[in-house]
Order: sequence, then C-alpha cells, then structure tokens
Amino acid sequence: MSILRIGRIELRVLDLKESVDYYTRFMGLTETGRDDNSVYLKAWDEYDHHSLVLTEADSPGVDHVAFKVRYAEDLEDLNQRINEWGLSTEWLAAGSRLAEGEALVTTLPTGHRCEFYHQIERVGIAVGNTNPEPWPDDLQGVGVQRFDHCLLVGNDLEGATRFFVEVLDFHQSERLITADGTMLATFLHCTNKAHDIAFLKGPDTKLHHVGFYVGTWDNVLKAADLQSRHGVRTELTPSRHGLTRGLTTYFFDPSGNRNETYSGGTFPYYDDEVVTWTEDQAGKAIFFHGREMIETFGEVFT
Repeated sequence: MSILRIGRIELRVLDLKESVDYYTRFMGLTETGRDDNSVYLKAWDEYDHHSLVLTEADSPGVDHVAFKVRYAEDLEDLNQRINEWGLSTEWLAAGSRLAEGEALVTTLPTGHRCEFYHQIERVGIAVGNTNPEPWPDDLQGVGVQRFDHCLLVGNDLEGATRFFVEVLDFHQSERLITADGTMLATFLHCTNKAHDIAFLKGPDTKLHHVGFYVGTWDNVLKAADLQSRHGVRTELTPSRHGLTRGLTTYFFDPSGNRNETYSGGTFPYYDDEVVTWTEDQAGKAIFFHGREMIETFGEVFT
C-alpha cells in the first residue's frame, strides 16, 4: 500500500474569524499558520503541520480531502493507476498551500476533489517523543487528538467504492444496503481504523461530517458537556453506532458543517469479511441506542 492514511481536509466556512475561534478554543486545535485565504490547524497528537484548512467562502462544505503517501515516487505510480482506471488527474505545484509539497489531484466518482501528497512540514506532537506524557497540560475545550475520518455524500457509491478498493488498495469494512442490494453507505479504510473515509448516498460533492478522535468515552461525554455549556448546536448526544461500534456525538460548527467526536470502534483487517447492514435496520446501525433515525442526519449536508 502506498497510502499511509487520510491526512487533511479543507472546509469552506462563512466567517473565518468565528470559525478559527471555534476550532481552536472550543475544539482545541492549534493554529499553525495562515496565508491570504486560509488558516491551517492541527490537533495535539498529529506530527504534520496541519490536518484541517479553513477557507472563507459564500457557502459551507468541503473543498477537498487528501491522503498522504509513503514515498514521493508513489505519486507517479498513483497517477498512472488513476488514469488507467479512467479518471483524469492534474498536479498542484509545491508551495500552492502553506507548508505543502506537490500534490496529485483527481475528482472522485462522487464529484469531490481528492488530493494525494507526500511532502508536508513536520512540526511534531505537543507532548514530544521522549518520555512523553499522555496528554499536554494546555489543552483547550474538547482537546481533540486527531482528525480521524470524514463522511462524504454522493450518488455513485458503487463507483467510489470500486475506485478506493481497486485503485487505492483500500478495504471496505462495512456497508448499508437496500433490499435489492443498492448501496446506501460504504465505509473504507487503509489502516486498522473502522474507516478512514466513508460515503453516504445523496447529492454529489456534499459533506456529511468531519470526525475527530478523542480517545475515550469520557472524552465524548466531555465534548457533549462543552457543547451544552457553550450553546453549540447538537444533533446527537453521546451514543454508540452499531455500524463500526464507534462512540459518538454529532454537532455543528458555526457555518453548519457537521462535526463528530469519536472513540472506540472496530479494528478491521484486510482479510475480514465486509459487515453488511440492511436498510430495515438503518436506525440501529447508525443510532444503536435509540434505534431510530434522526431526520436531520440524512437530510442536512454542506
């Protein structure tokens, strides 16, 4: 496998100042730089310069998602494989964004911009590499540990799944299907996480949520406490997914982009069977405790 992991996501936000305040003071990310258009942030347990880019725009949503490859020469190999599969590519020059090297760019079957990169400035984790403490003393707010995954929305879930499995060597861990076998959701990973990226059936190019890892169930509860204390719009109070078994709460940033704090979850291997959930059990699959769908969950996208 050439792809190490999901590395970053760029979000469009309506008010950059308000959004930076939210993602730093409330979510606990650290600002690592800014340019004329964007602000760059990282979580305390991430080595690279940034995992989240915020860019002011007229509408919220996702600008792109990006995956880090192991070696620089992997980009050329990926370029050939993507082209042979039938998607076009282009190259983004080094320095186009702060602290980043060149990137290979394509458009997924769901219409989302997807980038692949190797070089990015390394700034290290907050607790250091020698005799580290389990967490830093100066955590703010939720204190998220890392950018974990994202759920994107699009129509061609079969095409997206085939691309990630056939071209990028991902493994499908779980899926949600209708009675006739149509895919409603697909969960894909290149690590032992339950999912590095997932897709939900719906309109192309949309974002469902950005998932941030918080380590423990207690930290999911802490996130919910802070949501209530600070009046953050909350969709789901602490609960469990049946699908992935993750512990979770959902809420929205000031622009309406959905966030998730996440812990636990399965640790699938590549030779595991795909876990299948059927549409009649969708409520249990997504909201294991309540076992009923929350209306906004399948309707509110950015």
